Amino acid sequence: MRLYAILIYVFLYAPIAFIVGGSFNAGKQTMVWQGFSLDWYAKAFANPLIMEALTTSLYIALVNAVLSAVIGTLTALGLERVSGWTRAGFDALIYIAIMVPGIVIGISTLIAFVSVFDAVNPLLQIRLEMGAWAVIAAHVLFNTAVVALLVRARLQGMDRSLVEASEDLYATPFGTFRQVVLPLLAPSILAGFLLAFTFSFEDFIIAYFVAGPDVTLPIYIFSSIRRGVTPEINAVGSVVLITSFVLLIAAQLILRRGERPAG
Repeated sequence: MRLYAILIYVFLYAPIAFIVGGSFNAGKQTMVWQGFSLDWYAKAFANPLIMEALTTSLYIALVNAVLSAVIGTLTALGLERVSGWTRAGFDALIYIAIMVPGIVIGISTLIAFVSVFDAVNPLLQIRLEMGAWAVIAAHVLFNTAVVALLVRARLQGMDRSLVEASEDLYATPFGTFRQVVLPLLAPSILAGFLLAFTFSFEDFIIAYFVAGPDVTLPIYIFSSIRRGVTPEINAVGSVVLITSFVLLIAAQLILRRGERPAG
């Protein structure tokens, strides 16, 4: 069983290691090792097309993460005050948003936007079209559900006596939320923010359908590998990979730290 486990991990991570290793190849051919070099990272960050795509991806991911964290937190707080079939219905919608494949979200979002554009553009005499804002809207649809689940899990494990003590000390509802509830929810909100940023930054499928003329970094990578995989593309992929790993690990550490009992 130990051998099987090792083989499975090799199968999963060997391609990733190959991409990262290929990014340090001094030669132009990925399959032929010609020495260690960091030149491809310098060339990648000096490429204006890559930097433009990176800026677009960072902008989309940041705006998406902020909106998802705010809306997801408000959603979790609101669902704590309802019960019965109403809560069950909203819970089902949240889980469906997470379970639906990305390609379905991309296609459905594309159809929805095109339908709205066809109805609104002739009436208002304007030109609405796909772009970064459409990608943000589609990503928020998915990531809001992720944040809501994290915050709800934190809410369910929160010590209610702290809220009751705050109310007994004549704190206003907003004061209780700001001084008691929000600090307790902060780890899950921050973790949800990081996860939303990661999922948006590395997304290709949804962005491919609704990005329009805007090019994100995953779309640029997909377009570039059609002409062949180069060490420069390996360098860009390695940056995306390492960024995603760091953010995911940070989110996990924040969640674990937030789950520790105080004192």
